[in-house]
Amino acid sequence: MSFAETVALGALAGFTIYLGLPVGRLQLLRSGPRVALAMFSVGVLAFIFVDVLSSATAIVQSALDHVKHHQSSVAYLIWLVVLLGGGFAAGSAGLAMLERRMRPIGAHTPPIAGGSDVATVEAPEADALARELEAARRRALRTGLTIAAAIGVHNFAEGLAIGVSARAGAISLATVLIVGFALHNATEGFGIVGPLGDVKPSWRWLGLAGLIGGAPTFLGSLVGYAVTSRTLELAFYAVAGGAILYVIGEVWNGMRRHGHRELGLMMLTAGFLVGVVTDLLITYGGG
Repeated sequence: MSFAETVALGALAGFTIYLGLPVGRLQLLRSGPRVALAMFSVGVLAFIFVDVLSSATAIVQSALDHVKHHQSSVAYLIWLVVLLGGGFAAGSAGLAMLERRMRPIGAHTPPIAGGSDVATVEAPEADALARELEAARRRALRTGLTIAAAIGVHNFAEGLAIGVSARAGAISLATVLIVGFALHNATEGFGIVGPLGDVKPSWRWLGLAGLIGGAPTFLGSLVGYAVTSRTLELAFYAVAGGAILYVIGEVWNGMRRHGHRELGLMMLTAGFLVGVVTDLLITYGGG
C-alpha cells in the first residue's frame, strides 16, 4: 500500500467520527434520554479504556518476555513501566489539574431578600442564575472537548497501527484496521456529545470536536508509515487510558443526579457491547 493510499484511508478512518456528532444537536427535553445517551457514551469509553490498557500492557509484557530470554535489558523494561505510569498520571491527574485551572470563578452569592425594594434583589439573583447557567454550559462543552482530546490520543495510537501495517506490506491487515477503526470511530462521536445533556452545541463546536477526535487517526497513520516506535505507542496508550478514565468519572458523577440508574446501566452495557463487537470484527477480519 502506497503512502498516498495510506494517508487517504487513514483520513477516512478518522473522520467517520463526524457520523455520530450531529446527535448532539438533538434537543432531549426529558432526563431519561439524556441519561441513556450519556451512559451509552460511557459504555463506549469504557471499552476504549479496556482496549487501550490491554494494548499498553501488551507492549510491557512483550518487553518482559524479551528480558526473560535475555534479548533486552531490565533498564528498558523499567523505563516502559515508568512511562506507562507517568503517562497514565498525566492523562488522569493532569487533566484534573488543567480542568481546575480552566474552571471559571463561581458567581457571587446574591444578597438575601428583604426590605421594601424587592426589584433590587431580584435583578442580582437573575444575573447570578444566568451566570451559573452559562458557566454550566461552558463546563459541559469543555468536558466534551476533553473527551474528544482523550479519544484523539487513543486514535493517534490506532493510526500508528494502520501506518505500521501498511509500511510492512500487510495490506489485508491494514485494510481491515481501516474499516474497523472507521466503524469504531463512528460510535466515538456519541461518546463526545453524550455528556452534553441539554446543552445544544453549535455546528462550529461539532466541527472542532470532530477535528480534535478524528484528525489524530490521520496523523498517526502518517507517523506510523514513517516511524516505528513501540515506546511512542506506549506513551500515547498510557495518556489516553488516564484521560479516558478521568472523563468516565466526570460523566458518571454528572449523570447521578438525574436518576434512571437501571436505564443508565443498561445503556452503559449496550455501549460497551458495541465496542466489543466492532473490535471482534477487526480481529476476525485480520485473521
